[in-house]
Amino acid sequence: QVRLVESGGGLVQPGGSLRLSCAASGSILAYWTMAWYRQAPGKQREWIASITPAGTTNYADSVKGRFTISRDIANTVYLQMNSLKPEDAAVYYCNRLGTYFNWGQGTQVTVSS
Repeated sequence: QVRLVESGGGLVQPGGSLRLSCAASGSILAYWTMAWYRQAPGKQREWIASITPAGTTNYADSVKGRFTISRDIANTVYLQMNSLKPEDAAVYYCNRLGTYFNWGQGTQVTVSS
């Protein structure tokens, strides 16, 4: 059974940066297109970025140019978030694109001055 653990969230001022990590056990993430999603209060979970096994990346328009998704050989997927805005505040999750593993607990990102 795959277990995903997100970390790295926190409180940051507008314009600041955070780096989120997603560690997995039970599967080799490099086999899959992995993605980051987020869910703000009262809103549906939304896809924001994905990375294929070959390293091709895609981003939602709302984060393009500010966020970068990456992965390493240690079975971890990252999301570097720069120039954060208040509207980026949400719980962030990672998962396989399309056919989901069990969801992790997510990591809270708060953007506020």
